[in-house]
Amino acid sequence: MNTKNFSRLARRKRIKAKLLKSSDLPRLVVYRSLKYIYGQLMNDQDHIVIASSSDLSEKMKGTKSERAYEIGKVLGEKILAKKIQRIAFDRNGYRYHGRVKALASGLRDAGLTF
Repeated sequence: MNTKNFSRLARRKRIKAKLLKSSDLPRLVVYRSLKYIYGQLMNDQDHIVIASSSDLSEKMKGTKSERAYEIGKVLGEKILAKKIQRIAFDRNGYRYHGRVKALASGLRDAGLTF
């Protein structure tokens, strides 16, 4: 295993442990592949996915960061439609910049707090 991915998985483990221990809010998990970005809101008590969205399913134009921002807005509207105002943001070990930050900005602009 390469050291970059190993470090990300170690960060992911630490972040998830802190979120599960300290929060009873639904957790928004971000996955970032080389081409696409995915976000899904999970309820950890019932182990179900509440809402999800990705730029693979939405077929958007623009740069990857622009698409991530739009996915954040779309996902935020889906979450707000389910009457959820506050979430816990799980960046899944990725650093908080670029596409992950753009997705979070889209969620905040949609009206969510985390």
